[in-house]
Amino acid sequence: MPRGKYVNHKGRNRHFTSAEELEAERKNEEQKKKWRDTREESSEEEEDDEEVSEKDSDESEEESEDDKKGASSLIEISNPNRQPKKAFVKTNALEAGAAAEDESSSSLSRREREQIEKQRAQAAYQKRHAEGKTSQAKADLARLAIIKQHRAEAAARREAEKKAKESKT
Repeated sequence: MPRGKYVNHKGRNRHFTSAEELEAERKNEEQKKKWRDTREESSEEEEDDEEVSEKDSDESEEESEDDKKGASSLIEISNPNRQPKKAFVKTNALEAGAAAEDESSSSLSRREREQIEKQRAQAAYQKRHAEGKTSQAKADLARLAIIKQHRAEAAARREAEKKAKESKT
């Protein structure tokens, strides 16, 4: 009897599956497969009989079910928490449909309303920035004015130095 929790397998005899056992497993699998196939055929025949009576009402539903793959075609999900993800709304679309969204804002979730407000605020800020009305735009314009002044002074200095050299020669 081994001591400790774990058993050491070194030195033990190996077990190989015999050909007879493999053949028996294969035959057993074939029998199960045949039984499943016959069972599926009988259930399909029953379904065909039911479809003939309800053919007109179920045609559109069956076509959509055929498109699905795997178990999802067999299981109908009615989870109220499962909602498809919604695409981001662009600011151009917001400006065009602003009035329509105001009317239907009650149907939007809080996150969607916040996102739309954020996009509107960003668009308004960009517009004011382009006009030079924001504090950041004013700071940028002041910085640009200082740079222009320094460049003009440097150009005037270079001109003066050029004239001085020409007058010496």
